[in-house]
Amino acid sequence: MLRTPGPTTRVAALIGDPVAHSVSPAMHNAAFESLGLDWVYAAFRVAPGDATAAVAAVRALGLAGLSVTMPHKRAVALAVDSLGSVAARLGVANTVYWSQDRPGELVGESTDGPGFLEALRDEGFCVEGRTVVVLGSGGAARAVTDAVSGAGVGEVTVIGRDLTSAASCAGLGGSNAKAIGTDDVAALREAVLEGDLIVNATSVGMSDIHLVPMDLTAEWFRSGQLVMDLIYHPATTQLMRVAQAGGARVLNGLSMLVHQARRQVECWTGMVPPVDVMRAAAEAAIRHRNGESR
Repeated sequence: MLRTPGPTTRVAALIGDPVAHSVSPAMHNAAFESLGLDWVYAAFRVAPGDATAAVAAVRALGLAGLSVTMPHKRAVALAVDSLGSVAARLGVANTVYWSQDRPGELVGESTDGPGFLEALRDEGFCVEGRTVVVLGSGGAARAVTDAVSGAGVGEVTVIGRDLTSAASCAGLGGSNAKAIGTDDVAALREAVLEGDLIVNATSVGMSDIHLVPMDLTAEWFRSGQLVMDLIYHPATTQLMRVAQAGGARVLNGLSMLVHQARRQVECWTGMVPPVDVMRAAAEAAIRHRNGESR
């Protein structure tokens, strides 16, 4: 149900470019309604280079907080007053909120890694002592690598086209982490076959649903593995189909999206919203985008 904002309504917002595709407004507004809060959430397209001005607008307009997506996560981390522990390690922030301890200060934090771990817990998967393979070395890969390191991963391998970038990402994984370039096909194949958890942290398969990251084939997967594609639209990527053909269990990125958003609401409000309500709202928004009635 649409509500009419009034003079006391708090406003939180998403900034990024693009944002028109985002299901975050549906999730967050459902969360606010379920908590009985007079809050609204909107999405604003903010052009590259304007992130600092957007953070200044939070101060000027008294916004309740921000969700931050590409390409602004690093710039926002530099524009806030302080960083939470995860954002400080990563050098990026996907969440901005007002400090409870230091009134008037804006804090940047990253909820992606913790949201990733919670999505795995929903599947009954614990990374402690396991072998994890991360495909990609960008921002999402760094958040995942940092998260599994903190959760006691046995070994983590980061695979990327740029070996220098992959090595930097692997550095977040501690002493039990290593990097492999995509040109080392034999090492890539061995790592994927031996991995307990394979995570696609690239965008391959999002815009072209027929593509598989790094040209992986079914023979590179096996039963007993969990393959998680951080892409949530389409719901089933070609990587997931290939991994299933090889006997692996698969999971898309929707649960991670919901859990990281739930943590954002906690940062802003101090209240814990119901995950099932947020998930249902996200699923409904995706169906609407696809032109589906149910």
